[in-house]
Amino acid sequence: MDRSGTAIAGRRVLVTGGGRGLGRRIALRAAARGAAEVVIWDVDEARAEQVADEIRAHHRAASARAVDVTDAAAVAGAGAATGDVDVVVSCAGVVTGRRLLDADEAGIRRTFDVNTLALYWVARAFLPGMVARDRGTVVTIASAAGLVGVARQTDYSASKFAAVGFTESLRAELRGERSRVRTLLVCPYYIDTGMFEGVRTRVPWLLPILREDHVARAVVDGIERGRSQLMLPPAVWLLPGMRLLGTRGFDAVMDVLGVNHTMDRFVGRTPGA
Repeated sequence: MDRSGTAIAGRRVLVTGGGRGLGRRIALRAAARGAAEVVIWDVDEARAEQVADEIRAHHRAASARAVDVTDAAAVAGAGAATGDVDVVVSCAGVVTGRRLLDADEAGIRRTFDVNTLALYWVARAFLPGMVARDRGTVVTIASAAGLVGVARQTDYSASKFAAVGFTESLRAELRGERSRVRTLLVCPYYIDTGMFEGVRTRVPWLLPILREDHVARAVVDGIERGRSQLMLPPAVWLLPGMRLLGTRGFDAVMDVLGVNHTMDRFVGRTPGA
């Protein structure tokens, strides 16, 4: 018997951005773990349906819905139509990979709409049911870029910093209300989803480019273990602590790691967006 209420088996799991990349992998992994139903939200209905079909092909329940998570009213309506879920994974995300002076207003606003504000709209749609049942998990797929600012990602890093703050603040609220609803903050280094084309790493033994399957498995395991934070790889824990070295020390370590110097060929992409 699952005393923590975190087991995925027999639960309804919703994944935003579930039609591609990491979202698709998490949806498939949750289905394989025995979820009662996996609900896939994606801005592209055909993509969402394709993933749902993959899950149904293995005799698991799945449903798909086209939802623009940046539209608060649309999210509220889709949430009401979807009904109660036990796990919400906010995986929808975009990245432009532009210098601050090269970024346009529309791109900057979209980055924050998808990566930050959508977290609020999705959580508000499902939290009331979770709180009423005193059970559930809200998962935020943030980024290592939400722990330290990275060159050519001013809007992306800032949006993910805000995602980290959102999740930590929500956790504090729930703890203050003695709710057993959990939050899980996930901060991975670069993942080979195609969103970060051209990114390299000087220290693959410390900060490797991650595989989608590895991250998806870690996220599902983290949910079931009741984790509140998940840094991938573990060395990501060290990044925010480098601020204790002062600006010069921080920059020196970042230079050794090559986090910024390996961005010269970086082109942000959101495949199929």
